[in-house]
Amino acid sequence: MVRPRKGKSPMTRNPEAPRSPGTTGAQRDHRLRERIDALGFPLVPLTLPRSRRIVRPRKADNSIGEERAGKPRPALIGAASWDVPSADFGGSSMSCSFVPSRARRLRRVIKATSGILALALTAGLWLGSAAQAQETQIIYPGSMAVTGFPGTIIPDFESADSGKGGLPPGVDPVDETFIDTSRATLRVFDVSHLGGPASGQLVFTPPPFEVTAGQIGEVFGLTYDDGVRDGVPSGIPNLYAAATSLHGVEIVTPDADSDGRPERQRRGTAGASFMDGQFGTEDGGGPGTIWKIDGITGAVSKFADIDTNSGPGIGNLAFDPIHRQFFASDLDTGLIHRIDATGKLIDTFDHGVAGRPAHSLAPVADDGAVMDIQGAAFDTEDPETWGYTQDERRVWAVSYHGGRLYYSVGEKSEIWSVGIARDGSFAGDPRWELTVKADKDYAVTDIAFDNKGFMYLAQRGPVENRYDYSRFADSGKGELIRYWQEDPDDPATESTWVEVPQEYAVGFPQGNRQSAGGVDLQYGYDSDGNLDTSVCTDTVVNTGDKLRDNPELAERLAAGGPLAVHGVQLTPSALVKPANVPPFGSWFVDFDGYFEDPEVEGHVGDVRVWRPCEGRAGYYEEIEGGGYLPPFYPPDFPPPGNLPPCVDVEDVHYYCTPRGLRADLTLHDHAGFGGDSIKAQSRTPGVGVTTPMSHVPGKPYTVDITGHNPGDTVNVGLCFYRKTDQDKGGYYPCCKVTLPLRTPAISCER
Repeated sequence: MVRPRKGKSPMTRNPEAPRSPGTTGAQRDHRLRERIDALGFPLVPLTLPRSRRIVRPRKADNSIGEERAGKPRPALIGAASWDVPSADFGGSSMSCSFVPSRARRLRRVIKATSGILALALTAGLWLGSAAQAQETQIIYPGSMAVTGFPGTIIPDFESADSGKGGLPPGVDPVDETFIDTSRATLRVFDVSHLGGPASGQLVFTPPPFEVTAGQIGEVFGLTYDDGVRDGVPSGIPNLYAAATSLHGVEIVTPDADSDGRPERQRRGTAGASFMDGQFGTEDGGGPGTIWKIDGITGAVSKFADIDTNSGPGIGNLAFDPIHRQFFASDLDTGLIHRIDATGKLIDTFDHGVAGRPAHSLAPVADDGAVMDIQGAAFDTEDPETWGYTQDERRVWAVSYHGGRLYYSVGEKSEIWSVGIARDGSFAGDPRWELTVKADKDYAVTDIAFDNKGFMYLAQRGPVENRYDYSRFADSGKGELIRYWQEDPDDPATESTWVEVPQEYAVGFPQGNRQSAGGVDLQYGYDSDGNLDTSVCTDTVVNTGDKLRDNPELAERLAAGGPLAVHGVQLTPSALVKPANVPPFGSWFVDFDGYFEDPEVEGHVGDVRVWRPCEGRAGYYEEIEGGGYLPPFYPPDFPPPGNLPPCVDVEDVHYYCTPRGLRADLTLHDHAGFGGDSIKAQSRTPGVGVTTPMSHVPGKPYTVDITGHNPGDTVNVGLCFYRKTDQDKGGYYPCCKVTLPLRTPAISCER
């Protein structure tokens, strides 16, 4: 169904003409109301049942009328009426106006189509362009970035006032509907003040910072860097977003009917190209592009490009603050790409070939299939023709944690990790962590860790792409779960993680499993819903569909705002099921501020929070600082013939664990003693030191330290020996040294 890889699929650019100011919404409303008063028609919003706000009328010169949020426009249609959602919940009101002849004509067209089409004029959440540099920073501690589908338009669908334009009779509006390149595919929300304690309500947020589909195309995966600029920490990070096919793949061919619009295509055909807004082609983007949004100015630029990606896009992104590098999972080849801080691709890790054998699985090489949008086998509604690599090697989520890169594989999701060496390269030690236990075998598209050692996993339903833009994922069954490591490890279980995870209630629909595939941790909130940055990871944020939609609870939910919310749920991390069912202990934020779309699915993507936690260390996260001094012989073990200590230290890395500080020592058998094991004891009063019962060959030696003051030097007495000698029983040779460890000036206390 897909052809062998030969190169990148063609992409064309369709520049947009400069926008003119247009007629103001107030002027159009006034003229329309005069007509309506004369005709005696009732006023109702034109919003069809089971519809998505997908049409934004655009003038012939590509300008868009200046309408603001919070002022619905009337439409001429039958005698029924219903309430218009208030704009006080942080979103836009969408509507459209036509003279009677246009309204009757359009009703006939809609009746002949699938019916999943909302004809509405979109009022922007924020009319400022993300391409314009900002005077101040756009990212603050707690800032929440969210990706999603931008919506659609019918280009050159002129207003009724001009007497021109529109659609000819018999034309399916869906065939003339395109991605709205002027709308946002990425928004950065200020969620520092949620307006009160959680009660299941939709919260008001200030107008978010936006980046449009015209600038970066459709994106899913997100990550922040560490805010280091020109080698100096600034405290303001940059945001990175990766191209995606998770919000559908749309293709077109050049205009053939002289209506000023390209022709939408369902199947691959000669001359096809990706639709404008799909991959940010206006700025040189493609399906393997990673975009950079400057955290101070808001400027958008292309950061990196995996130019071998033919269309499937990137699964997700991760940033490694220790080595200042990025990781990106490639849905086309299955490779994990390592990228330096300048955007240069360094090398790759191939899970299918190098990872699977570590768990006694047969290696699976990439089959070389690509997305060929000009081939007859390509079908926009069949992801099996999109050139994804095989499921057994398809890496979705990536997350750097504790010196390892964690990643998810396949639909029946497995979680794996691979070490990151001291020089930042892949350590070549892939490790199966667990196979996800959930009701549905859905891909885990995001992984996050908190400071307590929990690993959070967000499922997303199988990829879909309805031609009417209504559904990009099979939603309603995706789970949000968390695992934690067994402490101590249970040798009777295969994994070092607990067998049964905890689950969160996501959304109000039956089953509370509305996960859309994004998860991260946020600071805590006080009793009034104000951000508390003194608590580092007390809130789970996750994306979801239909989050407040439950007819049985409609009366109670109505007090907290509109029901059709597709966006983010914020929940105190302690509220795992059965607590918070239904989730009245959560807050909700809508992605696009439009609330007349209860039936759409998969329109929201990933979420990422900027959450610096200075002075605190998370469990199993590497701690910067600290070190060691040269080892020396203890007084009760005089050096033989003034020889230097028999053990040398090459490196030490520090981590926080639930037990306290952990030091991973890389030792060198300087004297050729042949040791392969250590025992440790504290030679600093008041400090406790322990070591594991066994040591894995080739791995660092682990020492746990408790009771010290952060920043102190702790003298650790080591006995370096051969395990085979110990197993014989009785006395065995032991090389004794004292190692002074300079601990980091960071506390592991919670």
